[in-house]
Amino acid sequence: MEVKEYVVPKSVEKTYELLKENKANKLIAGGAWIKLSVKSVDKLVSLDNLELDYIKEGNSYIEIGAMTCLRKIEINKAIQSLGSGILSQSISHIMGINIRNIATIGGSIMGKYAFSDILVVLLVLDAKISFYKLGEISIYDFMEMKRIPEDILLNIRIDKQQKVGYFKKVCKTHLDFAMINIAITKNSVYKIAVGSRPSGSVLAINTANYLNSKETINEEVLNEAVTIALEEITVGSNFRASKDYREVLLGTYLKRGIREVSK
Repeated sequence: MEVKEYVVPKSVEKTYELLKENKANKLIAGGAWIKLSVKSVDKLVSLDNLELDYIKEGNSYIEIGAMTCLRKIEINKAIQSLGSGILSQSISHIMGINIRNIATIGGSIMGKYAFSDILVVLLVLDAKISFYKLGEISIYDFMEMKRIPEDILLNIRIDKQQKVGYFKKVCKTHLDFAMINIAITKNSVYKIAVGSRPSGSVLAINTANYLNSKETINEEVLNEAVTIALEEITVGSNFRASKDYREVLLGTYLKRGIREVSK
């Protein structure tokens, strides 16, 4: 990656000014994945001095600063209690500890990477994300945006709901990106998200609505849920897995996940 100038502003306002100054200016958080999306930069603007590296626990929520590294989130006790610990579990599957000590939650979100193990989990945890200018929006609305906002992500907020959770990543080796990943939560209702399709993470809304309409979960219901999921979730082929194999994986782990959260 070619960088003409590296700057470290001391305020969010100045950082935003530099970002909007030139389309060739880019933000850098941890920098673990930036080479995947950026080849040439006029000014690489660091977020290191903006005091966004923190985890705060309130009575009803947990707030994570955008510059918090993945490893710190992974081992945080409060986060390990959310949805059976699925956010911590998803992070623990990302490369090695050295990478997780570099990569930040904000960079992982803003990259909107199709292979992300984190975004599927944030979707089923109903996470909210706050931007400097845009304000607070749901992670679902963010994922539905066709363009990533030219803005500064400040924090992620997750409510402390009593949810049972399930996360599964299927990959060839521990250090590889997922062939498919799936996250499910249940409190009074089911939420299901699927990623690495190989496209980005999406909610399986029709599938969840079907499950929410059923008083009991049996084999017939599970089979119908898989049928609905394969109709609403588009999967495809790439060098990691074929479309047919991804469909088998989706059906298999959807059933296992629903059983797990329904116990």
